[in-house]
Order: sequence, then C-alpha cells, then structure tokens
Amino acid sequence: MIELTGITWNHTRGYLPMVATAQRFSELHPDVSITWHKRSLQQFADTPLSDLATRFDLMVIDHPSIGEAAQHNLLLPLDRYLSAAFLADQAANSVGGSHASYNYDHHHYALAIDAATPVCGSRPDLLQRANVERPATWEDLLALARRGLVTVPAIPIDSLMNFFMLANALGAEPFTLANEVTAEAVGIHALQLLRELVHLSAAGSLDRDPIRTWQLLADRNTVAYCPFAYGYSNYSRPGYAANILHTGGLVNFKGSPLRSTLGGAGLAISRTCRHAGHALAYAEFVAGPSTQTTLYAYSGGQPGHRAAWLDPALNVATNNFFSSTLATLDGAWVRPRFPGFIAFQDAASNLVHAYLVHGGPESEVLDKMNSALDHAQRKDA
Repeated sequence: MIELTGITWNHTRGYLPMVATAQRFSELHPDVSITWHKRSLQQFADTPLSDLATRFDLMVIDHPSIGEAAQHNLLLPLDRYLSAAFLADQAANSVGGSHASYNYDHHHYALAIDAATPVCGSRPDLLQRANVERPATWEDLLALARRGLVTVPAIPIDSLMNFFMLANALGAEPFTLANEVTAEAVGIHALQLLRELVHLSAAGSLDRDPIRTWQLLADRNTVAYCPFAYGYSNYSRPGYAANILHTGGLVNFKGSPLRSTLGGAGLAISRTCRHAGHALAYAEFVAGPSTQTTLYAYSGGQPGHRAAWLDPALNVATNNFFSSTLATLDGAWVRPRFPGFIAFQDAASNLVHAYLVHGGPESEVLDKMNSALDHAQRKDA
C-alpha cells in the first residue's frame, strides 16, 4: 500500500473536499491511501512551509508562501511533471489571478484548487426588517454600521488585507514604491477609514475571522450585513447554517467597486514526497474540471476552476454564490510572493490590528510597517 499524507485547514471548505477526493481516488487506485490532516485558519496563513514540507506529502497552501518555497526548494515545480495541456487549461480557466499566483521564478508550484477573495454577505430578512437596502457605497456602509447592523472580520491578518484593499481604492497600489508599503498620505487615510468602520461595527469584530463572521451573520439575528470577508460558499447552501446568506460584490468607493485582496488555496507537493507520481496523479484528479464541478464542489469545496463558478446547477445549490461573486474575484489584487513576505505579513498584521485597537499616530504605524518590509526583504535577500 502506498500511503500519502496531506495538510489543509480546519473548515468544511478546506477539509471535506480533500477527504472526499482522497476517498474516491483510492477507490480508483486501490493501492493508494491518502490521509488528510487539518490546521487552524490562522496556521494556514502563517505556518512556515519549511516545517510542513518535511512532514507531509501534499499541502494546501496560501500563494504568498510560494517565494519562500522556491527559495528553499520545498515543493515540486509542477511544470516539470504535469502536461503543458493540463496547465494551459488551468490557466485559461483560472478564477481571477488564482492560477498565476502560484507561479514564481518561471515555475509553477501549486494547483489552484480553491478560489476566494473578500465578498459581501447579507441577511435580506434582517435588512427588510430594518427597512434598509444593501449598501451601494462606502457612505451607505458607514450609515448602516452606525445603526449596529454591520460586522467585519478584523483580526490581524484580515485587517492587513483590508488595509491593502483601501490603499488600492485610494489610488496607491501597495508595494509599487521602493522601500514603502504604500504612499504615506494614502496609508494614513486607509488606516483612518478602516478604523472608523471597525469601531462602528458590531462588538467582537476585532476578534473574529471570516469563518466566525459568516457564522455570526448566518446564525444570529443581531447583524444584517458584512461588507467584505473571504467568501465561504458553505453559508449560502441550504442546511449548512440557520439562515442562508446572500452574497455579492463590494461597495463603491469614489465611484468604483472596492478591489479586495485575493486569497484561495493551492495544492502543492513536497520535495520530500517518496511517491511523487501518485501524488501528482491525485493533484491532477482534484484540480481537473470534472472533479472540481462535481465531487469537490458538492463536498463543500470552493473550486478554483472557472467551469464550477459558471455551472448553473452549482449556482442553484449555493444561492448563486459563485455567479454573484465571480466579478469580484476576477478583479481581486494579488499580494507579492517574495521569500520574506510571510514574515512581513505577520509583523504588519499585528501593527495594523494594534492601531485599530489602541489608535495612535498613523505615520508611526506606517514607519514600522516599512521597517518590517525592509527587514523581511534583507533577511531573505
């Protein structure tokens, strides 16, 4: 018996489709057994791949870690093993920048089996009860928040992602200036905007990640709207939570929709895998359009293949989650992937979160973020 092990994150969206696809693959290949393990959402964002790659054959990973993986030779470059035709199909059917986000230094290190970015979610019944419509603009959003009807995930990592989103909205794409996360005036304004919204949002927002945010919105009758949180189609499926959520794009800011920060997940194979051929066959099975639009999606997964997002039956089964948010994913901004980015992301997340909690001079927060960026770039240069 050939045994493979994998690591993903601890949620229906992250875990169950991997278990389901592993079971089916083993039925088709009786000599292969695949066991999936899980970690928290926070660990998914910041656990070093250097640790995971020594313990697991298969890894569901976040794209900003690809630079580290390439520098330390942790993952198989899939372009050397999978057919050009298969990878071309993956590229042609990418949801936004999902496929390309796993390219680094002319090699491809993971298959985009999952696609996500912050989208809005609402409870139409509660909005109707309050006699309000879903907000269309940033000003509408703040007005709704002042009525106590808004929540937003604002733990450190999500606060940083939303800071990037607001910097983009203010016309200064992050990491385009040498030695600066973003232009100082824009960074100051973005921090102020984010802090205003977070402090108008429902109590506990600073401690909630997207999963807990969607669970609150679906199960409780205290808030009616979330303007941006990494989408989870599970909460738009009948029977998953107490209420079905309605999802859509982001509010307009200065006349244009906000551009959120791409997330999602890729399936990678460790260099230490002793049965690489079987691991590659499984990865291709999971990422292919047939599995993505059927077994993977209906096991609670959020596919990375565009065919699933356009599939009419899947949209009926998810209250049109995929069709209503696809444009937002297509427009999402992709974070850098240089080797030190994860270290920077950890430090900057905590800086933004501390500012949201305690306040203080925004220029000092930006200076510390720039120092963290410089340190991360020097460390892995």
